[in-house]
This record gives sequence, C-alpha cells and structure tokens, in this order.
Amino acid sequence: MNLPNALTIVRIFLVPLLVVVLLTEFDGRQILGVPKELIAAAIFGVASLTDWLDGYIARRRRQVTWLGQVLDPIADKLLTSAVFISLVQLDLAPAWMVALIIGREFAITGLRSLAYTKGITIPASPLGKIKMASQVTAILLLILGWRPVPWLKPIGYAALWVVMLTAVISAVDYYRRFVVLLNARVADVNVERARRAS
Repeated sequence: MNLPNALTIVRIFLVPLLVVVLLTEFDGRQILGVPKELIAAAIFGVASLTDWLDGYIARRRRQVTWLGQVLDPIADKLLTSAVFISLVQLDLAPAWMVALIIGREFAITGLRSLAYTKGITIPASPLGKIKMASQVTAILLLILGWRPVPWLKPIGYAALWVVMLTAVISAVDYYRRFVVLLNARVADVNVERARRAS
C-alpha cells in the first residue's frame, strides 16, 4: 500500500473518532482539559488535510492507483456526511440543507458510476473543488462557533449556504457534462458500427 492510500485510510478511521467527540457528552465539555469543540475541529482539520495531501502526493509521485480512485471519494463522503449529520443532531445545521447536500453527493456518485459502466470518465470540476473547500470552511466555522467562538456561527451558516448553492450548481454541471459525453460516446459507437457495416 502506498502513502496516498494510507492517508485515505487514516481519513476513514478518523470519521468515527470525530463523531464520538462531537456527540458524546463529556464532563465539563472537555477532553483532557481541552474543549471538545477544539478537539473536534482539530480532528476534522487533520482529516481534511489528508484529503488534499493524498491527492497531491499521488500525482507528484505518480502513485495514482485504482484503489485510491475508489477509496478517496468514499472517504470524502463518509467524512462530510458523518459530520453534517452530527451537526444536525447538535442543532448546528438545518436538516433540509444537509439532506440536500448529502443527497447531491450520492446522486453524483451514482451518475459517475453509471458513466463508468458506459466507458465515460467525468473528471472533478472546479465547481466541485469549490464545493469541497466551502464544506470544510462551513464545518470548521460551525464547530468552532458552537461554544468557544460563538461569533463564528453566523459566518458558518453563510458558508453553509455557499455549500448548498455550489452543490446544486455543480450537480447540474455534472449532469450536463454526463449528457454531452454520453451523446459523444453513442455517436462514436454509431460511426464505428456504420464503418464496420460498410
């Protein structure tokens, strides 16, 4: 197993730890004298850093593998979905917004899987990268705005709106690109069939 894939697996293992820290009622809301919100933000920050780092190292060292391409989006979705659901449980994020954001994640995963079965690769778009960056920002602001820095909470809500809007816009963009690529693929297949028949 190479380093990028190991970092992705570390991110997966951090997910349950983060959920436990967020949802467990610790005595005095502290873990070893540190506010649990700061620990949760630190765990989420490290997990998010591994998301950037694994891709960077894989490209730089030319260690892009099939396993990494499968595990990385799964790890991302596990991390963000678990944290968003925890934030709903803690009444820090509206359930309808989180349902829309998570629903988009699974819809796009399904669309990309369908595209793959048809021999089509839909690369990540700049909008998807903006969405991921805004997700990380919104989650960190909402966690830190929970207790230690309450003035960050409204900024976190504003960032959550950015997440939701970019999620919807990027979903439409993925679908549009899927249709364009599928039509091109069908046209190529039809041309090849016509060539063989003639």
